[in-house]
Amino acid sequence: MFKYTKFFSTKITPQREPIPGSGQTPNSAGGYAWPLDDWGRLDRFLVLGSEGGTFYAGERELTIENAEVVARCLAADGIRTIDRIVDISTTGRAPKNDPAIFSLAMAAKLGDEVTRRAAYAALPQVCRIGTHLMHFAEFAQGFGGWGRGMRKAVGAWFNGKRADDLALQLAKYQSRDGWSNRDLLRLAHPRAASPSHDRLFAWAVKGELAEGAAEDPSLALIVAMEELRKTDDLATAAKLIRDKRVPRECVATEWLKQPEIWDALLPAMPMTAMIRNLATMTRVGLFAMGSEALELVVSRLADRERLVKARVHPIAVLSALATYKSGRGARGQGTWVPVAKVLDALDAAFYACFGAVEPAGKRLLLALDVSGSMASGEVAGVPGLTPRVASAAMALVTAATERDHAFVAFTAAAGGYGGKWGGGVAGISAVSISPRQRLDDAVAEVAKLPMGGTDCALPMIWAKENRIDVDTFVVYTDNETWAGSVHPAQALRDYRNARGIPAKLVVVGMTSTGFSVADPSDAGMLDVVGFDTSTPPVIADFARA
Repeated sequence: MFKYTKFFSTKITPQREPIPGSGQTPNSAGGYAWPLDDWGRLDRFLVLGSEGGTFYAGERELTIENAEVVARCLAADGIRTIDRIVDISTTGRAPKNDPAIFSLAMAAKLGDEVTRRAAYAALPQVCRIGTHLMHFAEFAQGFGGWGRGMRKAVGAWFNGKRADDLALQLAKYQSRDGWSNRDLLRLAHPRAASPSHDRLFAWAVKGELAEGAAEDPSLALIVAMEELRKTDDLATAAKLIRDKRVPRECVATEWLKQPEIWDALLPAMPMTAMIRNLATMTRVGLFAMGSEALELVVSRLADRERLVKARVHPIAVLSALATYKSGRGARGQGTWVPVAKVLDALDAAFYACFGAVEPAGKRLLLALDVSGSMASGEVAGVPGLTPRVASAAMALVTAATERDHAFVAFTAAAGGYGGKWGGGVAGISAVSISPRQRLDDAVAEVAKLPMGGTDCALPMIWAKENRIDVDTFVVYTDNETWAGSVHPAQALRDYRNARGIPAKLVVVGMTSTGFSVADPSDAGMLDVVGFDTSTPPVIADFARA
């Protein structure tokens, strides 16, 4: 008998061919996968952005692809799109707010009338600080001029804030992206909501304090800034900063070389700013052993509620940990000796940023794609944070929650190359990392693994061949699988039949491409977005169900 199913089967199909009748399409690597619908890809873009591109697509190509997705979503349902933008932005699920701001600018300029009104109404929710507003102005400029809706929305942004809060915004974020508050106010030309607003507008536009400003409590920060510029006494400057809660951005550069100034800044410093300036505070000598400043920083980094409330994203902590440990700035400016207590506190803060996750109590196999394509590009534009490294960090969050777990990576054996085809045991390597290690040490181990071909079916094949019982496979990948003789979805179904376990598959997408190896027609497979702060609880809930 001629075995026709050797060449055409729904059970065993090479990844360079589509599963018959599956609706798969070619991915960027030449394999076949399922296309994400536009709403799924919108989520990936809003969380991961397109900065840095991927191995297969540059920044320009990936940005255009995702912008076209945003445009299609706006055309299909503008209100739903804006609701999604607002939800991901306001809940702090994304490492950067820029994709949400860009998408909102598209909605405001390219949507229909109802969509445009909704986009402008959502402006204060998505653009919460002055920097965001200037980003929005720059993005919107790329889609059109300043019409009535734009002027009204920007004016409402300024007038919608309490005068003392507006003073902080105007002082702290004076210019970004070639825009200034003066530019925005002159273009929007809002009628001031109060006398205090009027004085603040005058200061932002003319650079001068209007009559009555010194007696206006809402302008206390602006008055303090003016006093700070005139003093040359360190003790006076430090007291002024501490008493009036002057932010770092309003302090002259020469003062920022003094530990007394940083000690005055620290009590009122926001969490994100504190994390970003750990290296500088270390370099100026603020964190002496047993110092109050060191204890304050450590206690804040251990405060989960404070981290979540401040919308501190895990990527910000991971980036800070990598930079701080290196003892040298990303641009080679300045060196410092890292303080061990700060490193340990950053490690704990990374896990805390994801919030509490209820364990699923299931057997999980966490499979890391460490192929060549995962070593290219940057997650959220963070230098050195490749999808390969980021996936290891992401997996450790689930590992810290689930007692019964194991790590593997689709890679070549030591000295091999090309994954499955380069020697070793089917291109799978056991990875001895643990959340009990410090995060930076664990991800460094993963970064050293030899690259293998991308075959996302290997975890299921390996578990079947080794008779390992797994309830849920969690694969961290860019979904550009191509190397195997069977598709991951087929390998999962084969594993279920062989082991008699209704095993599930969660695919964690680490780049904002439009593909997934999870079969959308199989209720036991799920596609989620990497480095979304809601992903670990979603994985646990899916595994538990």
